[in-house]
Amino acid sequence: MTTGSHAAENDSRNQDVLIYINGEMVPRKDAKISVFDSGFIMGDGIWESARLHEGVLVFIDDHLKRLFKGAKALAMDLEYSADDFKRMLYQTVEANDMHDDVHLRLMVTRGIKTTPYQSPAATEPGTTVVIIPEYKTPSSRKKNQGVKLFTAHVRRGYPDIQDHKINSHSKHNCIQACIQAIEAGADEALMLDPHGFVATCNSTHFFIVVDGEVWTSTGDFCLGGITRGKIIDLCSQLNIPVHQKNFSLFDVYSADEVFITGTFAGVTPVVSVDGRNIGEPDHYAVMKKLQTGYQALIYEQVRQHRKS
Repeated sequence: MTTGSHAAENDSRNQDVLIYINGEMVPRKDAKISVFDSGFIMGDGIWESARLHEGVLVFIDDHLKRLFKGAKALAMDLEYSADDFKRMLYQTVEANDMHDDVHLRLMVTRGIKTTPYQSPAATEPGTTVVIIPEYKTPSSRKKNQGVKLFTAHVRRGYPDIQDHKINSHSKHNCIQACIQAIEAGADEALMLDPHGFVATCNSTHFFIVVDGEVWTSTGDFCLGGITRGKIIDLCSQLNIPVHQKNFSLFDVYSADEVFITGTFAGVTPVVSVDGRNIGEPDHYAVMKKLQTGYQALIYEQVRQHRKS
């Protein structure tokens, strides 16, 4: 991948990784699920991403907690405990002899359909669990030059239409926004809420810095981001004023700094929004302080894991 917030350096090792499918390790080229799987037919599934640092899946408990919340909202019996999923994830990285710069996606669907129909009742007992591990080092372009955003016409809608708190397989809303951003020559789409205020990006969370204060959306129309939450908490720890509030593109265009966050993205500078250049990333003092603090949180997770 050469563009987008998930832009990563090419790594030939990814062609030979083993994929976890329902307890088995399968070579990438042979990894398959049934065409009757709920995730394939209906997008009826949930997922989480995880990042491996020095052999440790950092913030994994937070990610699995979000997974179980989503499952409960969808009345989906995951069959397994959080410890079971953690074991599966570590089993996958161990089978691939992976240690660092690894990104994993854990996907759980409702299982195999008895017929192509949306009702959960038309599903055989037993979920489908897939884990895809990849060597993913952020591209030097993204790290050094930042990313460009474009505001899509596609909105983050009300939770009675699609609740964005659920990290579901159904991502058409975000995909449409992403397509528009790509066509505009940007890396990612900035998305507004139904009222015209800034909500989030199509796959990352969005922050601006105004006069030394960090602003992000209310969170009403976006996924409960794990990295987003860590950055909000970190601001408080570092005595950086932080506000979850409504703000518009007017505030974005005139911001001193803009950055995005995510499990893979970490804390990444944004250099332009809708063609408006945003400050100088080399001088993003607040963002750099948060980058340093976030790395410290990761190393603390690694230390705690090894201690236990």
